[in-house]
Amino acid sequence: MASTNAGRSALLFGATGATGKHVLQELLASKDFGKVIEAGRRVTPAEALNDVPGKEKLVQKIVDFDKIEEAGLKDEKADVVIITLGTTRAIAGSDEKFLKIDRDYPISAAKAAKSDGEQKLVYLSSTGANASSFLLYPRSKGQTEQGLAGLGYSDTIVFRPGLLKDADRGEHRILENVYGKVTGFLSHFTPTLEISVKSLAKSIVSAAALGSASLPATTEVSKVNEPHPYSVITNKGALALFQAHSSSN
Repeated sequence: MASTNAGRSALLFGATGATGKHVLQELLASKDFGKVIEAGRRVTPAEALNDVPGKEKLVQKIVDFDKIEEAGLKDEKADVVIITLGTTRAIAGSDEKFLKIDRDYPISAAKAAKSDGEQKLVYLSSTGANASSFLLYPRSKGQTEQGLAGLGYSDTIVFRPGLLKDADRGEHRILENVYGKVTGFLSHFTPTLEISVKSLAKSIVSAAALGSASLPATTEVSKVNEPHPYSVITNKGALALFQAHSSSN
C-alpha cells in the first residue's frame, strides 16, 4: 500500500446515493487521497462534477454486483474501501430483494475489493443495527456489519447515524419525514438524534483517512468484538468527528 497521504487511494461503493454523493465530493477534495475509484451499477454523471475540486483524481467503474468478482477491484489495491450502499424494503419490492441489495451486495463488494496488506473498510450502517432484530431493516444492517467484519480487513469502521438531515433521496418517505419533524424539534434539546448528510460525509472521509486508532477521543468509538472485531461510531460520535474536522481546517 502507498505510504504517503497523497498517494493513498479510496474505493467508494454507493457514490450516487444520498450520502454517497457527498462522500465522493469530500474524497475528491481531500488532500489525504490521490486517487478515488467510484464503482457502481451506474456512476456519477460528468456534468454533476463540473465544479467539484479534485475531479481529475476520479476513476469510474461500472460493475455488475451479481458478478462483482469479475470487476478486477482487488487489483486496485485501494488503501480504503468505503461502502454507502443501501435501500429500503419499499424500493426493493420484497424482503428477498431488499436483503440482496442492502446486505449481500455490500459484503460481496467488500470481499471483491479486498487485497493483501493493510486496508481499511468503512461502512455506513444505521442506528439500531442488530443482527438478531425481528425487524428487517435493523437486522439487515446488523448482519451486514458482522459479514463485513468477518472479511479480515485490518481496520473496519462502522457508522451508525441517526436521521439523515437534508438527504436528497429521490423518493418520498412519509414516516421518515414525520420522524424528521420530531427529531428536528428534539434537536433543540439534544443534538445527537440527527446529522446532515454533508456533515456525515466529512466524518466518514475523516475516519477513512485517520483509521480507528487515530480518531479523536471525542468520537467515543466503541468496539464490537463478537463474532468479529470492528469499531462503531454513533450519531453523537459522527457529529463530534465533524466538529473536530472543521476545527482543524
